[in-house]
Amino acid sequence: MYQLACQKVTRYGELKRRIPDITHKVLGSQLNELESSGIVNREEYLQTPPKVEYSLTPRGRTLMPILEEMCKWGVQNQLPLK
Repeated sequence: MYQLACQKVTRYGELKRRIPDITHKVLGSQLNELESSGIVNREEYLQTPPKVEYSLTPRGRTLMPILEEMCKWGVQNQLPLK
């Protein structure tokens, strides 16, 4: 979601490059789940080669402040390495 919030509209391949350790299966599954929840919009263009773009919906954008605060909390409450 962070990558979609930063880029506004992003193609699948670009998302995959920006999150290099994620597998195609997991990325596809997460995008499908977020789309079915109304958080991510999937726009498919019928052209050759096929083009699919993803973006956050207005509902998805409302989650970003919450996720940013959770990230801040996580950074502030990290346990020291042993």
